[in-house]
Amino acid sequence: MKEKFRELALGITLTTLFIGLIACQSNSSVKKTKVRAAHSNWIEEHFQTEIVNIGLEKLGYQIEKPKEIDYPAIYLSVANGDLDYSTIGGEKAHQEYFNNAGGEKKLERVGVLTPDVIQGYQIDKKTADKYKITNLGQLKDPKIAQLFDSDGNGKANLVGCNPGWFCERIIDHQIKAYGLEDTVEHNRGQYIILLADVISRYQQGKSVLYYAYNPHWISTVLQPNKDIIWLEVPFTSLPESQKNITEKDTTIEGKNLGFAVDRLRIFANKEFLAANPVAKRWFELVQIPTEDMNVESLYIKDGEDSPEDIRRHAKEWIENNQELFDRWLEEAKKAEDI
Repeated sequence: MKEKFRELALGITLTTLFIGLIACQSNSSVKKTKVRAAHSNWIEEHFQTEIVNIGLEKLGYQIEKPKEIDYPAIYLSVANGDLDYSTIGGEKAHQEYFNNAGGEKKLERVGVLTPDVIQGYQIDKKTADKYKITNLGQLKDPKIAQLFDSDGNGKANLVGCNPGWFCERIIDHQIKAYGLEDTVEHNRGQYIILLADVISRYQQGKSVLYYAYNPHWISTVLQPNKDIIWLEVPFTSLPESQKNITEKDTTIEGKNLGFAVDRLRIFANKEFLAANPVAKRWFELVQIPTEDMNVESLYIKDGEDSPEDIRRHAKEWIENNQELFDRWLEEAKKAEDI
C-alpha cells in the first residue's frame, strides 16, 4: 500500500513538473521574441507606437527601438520581415503602399487603432463668411483664389503636406481634376512647419487655405466652425489606386470633403502574427480615440516632443485608462492557450 502511495505521489509530482515546464517554455518563447516596429517622421505617431509597445512589453516581448522611415519603406520592410509591425496603417489612404508591398499575401491589418480619421481642405471662417466660400471649386475664380495668395503671384497658396505622403498625390490630383491649375498652387514641405505659417497668418488676420488632418493638434488650435470651416469639393475624384472610393466614402455630416473617411489600423507581417498569437490578439484589442490623439498632438506642438516626453505621455494615457488597458492585457494572454 505504501509503495502504491509513493508511486502515485511520484506520478503527481512528475506531472506537475511537466506542466510547469510546458508553461515555462510557452512563456519563455514570448520573452525571447524581439519585436521590431517603425513609424514615419510625423512625431505624433511615436505616441501610439509607445502605447502599443508598452503593452507588448507587459506581455513579455522584448522591444527594439522603433525605426523612423517613410511610409512606402515601412510597408515593404514589414512585408519582407525586416520589421514586424507598424501602427501607421491608413486603411484607405495607404492602400497603394499595402498593395505594392505584397498585399494580403505578406501583410495583415489587425484591429482598429483609431477610428474616424478625417482629411480635407480648410479655410478661415472670416473669409468664408465674407465671400460665401463653401466649396474648393470656387477657387477657379481668380478673384476668390487671390484672397489666399501669400507669395504675390496671384494664385492661391494651398498649404499641403510632406513630399512622398499620399495626401500630396491626392492634392495634386484634385487640383487638376477640379480645373484649378491656373489659380491654385500646392505648397509642400514639412507639414508642421507649414502649419506654423498658417497659424501665424491667421493670427495676423490674413486668409488661410490648407490641407487638414484629424487627429492632429491643428483642430484644437484652429477649431472647426469657430475659427475655420471645412470646404466641400465639387465631386469625388481620387488617384487610380482609390478609384473604388465613392462620394459616400468621402462625405461626413453631409459634406463631401474629397478624402475618404479613414481608420488607422495596425498592420503586421503575416508570419509574425502566425507565430505570435498573443501579440496578434493585443493588436486586435488596443484602441486610442481620436480625441486623445489630438490632446497628445497639442502636447507635442507646445514643446513636449522629446522621446522622454512622449514615453511619459504614453504612460500617463495608460494610467488614465488603466482598467481598460489591463483588461486588454488579460484578454491577449489567453491567446497563448488557444
